[in-house]
Amino acid sequence: MSQAITFSEYGAPEVLRLSEVSTPEPGPGQVRIRVRAASVNPLDIKIRSGLMAKAAPARFPVVPGLDAAGVVDAVGEGADAAVGDEVLGAAVGGSYGEYALLDRPVAKPQALSWEVAASLVTVGETASRVLRQLGAKEGQTLLVHGAGGSVGTVAVQLAAARGITVVGTAGEHDIERVTALGATAVRYGDGWVERVKAAAPQRVDVVFDASGAGVLADSVALTGDSARVITIADMAAAQHGVRFSAGGADPADDSLAQLVRLAATGELDVPVWRAYPLGQAADAHGDIEARRNRGKVVLLP
Repeated sequence: MSQAITFSEYGAPEVLRLSEVSTPEPGPGQVRIRVRAASVNPLDIKIRSGLMAKAAPARFPVVPGLDAAGVVDAVGEGADAAVGDEVLGAAVGGSYGEYALLDRPVAKPQALSWEVAASLVTVGETASRVLRQLGAKEGQTLLVHGAGGSVGTVAVQLAAARGITVVGTAGEHDIERVTALGATAVRYGDGWVERVKAAAPQRVDVVFDASGAGVLADSVALTGDSARVITIADMAAAQHGVRFSAGGADPADDSLAQLVRLAATGELDVPVWRAYPLGQAADAHGDIEARRNRGKVVLLP
């Protein structure tokens, strides 16, 4: 037996409880890690609150969490890691616990902290995937909505490094930080379209919406083509003919390993705002729901 955060009903952060659970056993190709850090993602909150209940009904009790980093302590047949390896990856069956299972572990360099390693998984793979789907090229202009958020922060850096001109919408408190990442930052809210046009008079070629703030119609008008806009956060995407990009296992995708190398060498910054002990998962969820965080929130078992 081991400890993990669980919830047995949908609701507010208070439904999260520190519980005794059966320690998971790795199946073929899997590794079990002793978790050193688990990242908290907005999707965790949507699942816990019941917002995803129709699309993916929960089987209670649920151990939440998508991402983890830790030390391998057991391996399944054919697993691509050995006991004692330091790894990170997407968790199978939840990551908010003392132990987690990974299908596709990626080696963690010594230069990468546990907190950053866990924080990089979902946000990094999401940013990489959407930029690939948009087909943004050197010399084009990309608009990132929610550039101050964790996914937006990674997307801005990756795009700027590829020679893409980036305009990012952000809150007033994030303008300076987004600018430092390589984007022309503009304040979101009323009048954002005019501010973006002033920042990118040449035109906006493609749009990455990481905000879900009801910006799709104007974004399509800016580019002139709904195929040039992708959202990861606005459930009204289909009403505007816009693609909603959701993650999924792709064994051929090696983007996480590439992102790990960039983060380890300082070429990619993944800001961690706060780390909580595992038992304070409810506080971590509350921070994100209240939009208090300015970077990733992680749990430390």
